[in-house]
Amino acid sequence: MAITVTPSGQICGAAVTGLDLTAPMDAQTVADVRSAWLEHKVLSFPDQPMSDDDLERFTLSFGPFGVDPFFGAVDGRINIAAIHRLADETASIFAENWHADWTFQQYPPDGTCLFGKVIPPAGGNTEFVDQAAVYRALPDDLRAWADQAIVIHSARGGYAPDGMYGDADTEPRAMKIITSDEAYATHRHPLVRVHPETGQRTLYSTVGYIIGVEGLPEEEGRAKLFEIYGWQTREEFRYVHQWSADMLVMWDNRWLLHRATGGYDGHERLLHRTTVGYNAAVR
Repeated sequence: MAITVTPSGQICGAAVTGLDLTAPMDAQTVADVRSAWLEHKVLSFPDQPMSDDDLERFTLSFGPFGVDPFFGAVDGRINIAAIHRLADETASIFAENWHADWTFQQYPPDGTCLFGKVIPPAGGNTEFVDQAAVYRALPDDLRAWADQAIVIHSARGGYAPDGMYGDADTEPRAMKIITSDEAYATHRHPLVRVHPETGQRTLYSTVGYIIGVEGLPEEEGRAKLFEIYGWQTREEFRYVHQWSADMLVMWDNRWLLHRATGGYDGHERLLHRTTVGYNAAVR
């Protein structure tokens, strides 16, 4: 099945048409989508009235399911979480800070899929930042420092009992967020990683999940991380994605930061989410 890939005109992102995601994809179509994914980093598939079965089948075309340790699954599923906000919610917007998904894991997910079920008439964009482009733009001295930095990742800032979504987050939420002491665990990752399928170097994750730099005092490490962060979030490296109902979006978690945005008070927003887990077959 031939597909059409239309670039967004921004630093990354493309729309894919010419296929039906309510039916299985053949091997060549999967290969074509993966190729587009690696080139454009974020793909959207508009006008795809997918079921949860379809979403799971699509996800498994690109790797195993990832593990979502701090989200409750939707009823009757194990691997689908609901990113859900009711019209009258007053809690903070979930995931409105820049991050890459689950980098605090030993083997973080390769990608994320989101399917738009209820989309507000305005607002609710998802923003992405191309961290390979940021890496190339860094000043030479800062890039040299980043190349050798090993950083410590943890989910404690968000999902520990004393984290952002922990005991102090008392406003009701439609989302099933699970906080626990498991969030205090740590894992080490290089600040700069080589993308396993393209060979490009890219910055990986940001201060939301990075709690320190190996070998540096806390204050000095944080100062360097915030210097990097100033580059990581520059507008010239951003892609702003606008949603519509029945749209699937998949992005490559290995070289992007992303964040949710608000602007839809008084309207419900519901997306179903899966992750493409660490795929040893492409390494």
